[in-house]
Parts: sequence; structure tokens; C-alpha cells
Amino acid sequence: MIDRETRDAAEKLLELLRARGLMIVTAESCTGGLVAAALTEIPRSSDVVDRGFITYSNAAKETMLGVASDILERFGAVSEQTARAMAEGALRKSGADVAVSVTGVAGPSGGSAEKPVGLVHFGAARKNGPIIHREMRFGDLGRSEIRRRSVLTALALVEELLAKP
Repeated sequence: MIDRETRDAAEKLLELLRARGLMIVTAESCTGGLVAAALTEIPRSSDVVDRGFITYSNAAKETMLGVASDILERFGAVSEQTARAMAEGALRKSGADVAVSVTGVAGPSGGSAEKPVGLVHFGAARKNGPIIHREMRFGDLGRSEIRRRSVLTALALVEELLAKP
């Protein structure tokens, strides 16, 4: 079930994409497809949503998105480098103009001192354009709330990307 805040953010982004004639692709790990679900919850979203990749494992990130194993080995799945590579890979593997990626630690386990529960990295990329990154440290708010806030952040990051010249 998509809450009102998320639905409103998704509707706003879809209208922005539609007004610019752009298609979006998602590449998700810790959100498990929730960004794509939020977008496709809205009627008529098929005119701007190309596809979504759920790449929960490192192997999926490599095979589905082309994330280099070197990046995953050196920086880990939860890193700026991986978020950027996921967004770039989603663009390459799709027919979309804009991509957003999410990778993080939603908990309740899996965190460490260096990468605690609530750490999430986001990437947003535009074909032949910039790639931007955002790191959020939501804290240990519980898995559902970390994932909900991650969806909102991902949608907002795409809006930020589209505001760039």
C-alpha cells in the first residue's frame, strides 16, 4: 500500500517526466521495487515508466546492470560508486532517458559500524547528462520506514536531476 505522501510525490514526478517527454527506469536493491511500485500505482504511468530492475544481490547488479565486480569488491554494494554504476547501467540496459538507483541497509540486521542500518545511497542519471548522488543516514527507524523514506528520497532526487540544465 502506497501512502499519500509517496503517492503525491510519484504523481508530481510522473507529470514532470510527462511534460518533458522522458521515460524513467529504476534500479533498486534495498527498496525491492518500491520506487517502481510507487510510480506504477498511478494510472497512465506506462507512458513514462520504462521498467524497473530489482538487483538485490551483487550477482544481479553485475549481470542485470553491468556493475563492475571491481566496484562491488572495492566499495561494497552500499556505496556511492555502486549507486552511480547502478543508475548508469539501468540507462544502458533500458530505453529510458532517466534512471534512479537505490542501495542501502534497511535492517534490522546487516549493518556495521562503517555501514549502519539506515545508510542508503542513491544515484540519478540522465542520458548524455549528469549523474548525481545522495547519501542518507536515516538511522535505525525500522525496515519499513527506512524503505518508505528511501522511496521519497529517490523520487525527489530525480526531480533534482531534472532541474539541472
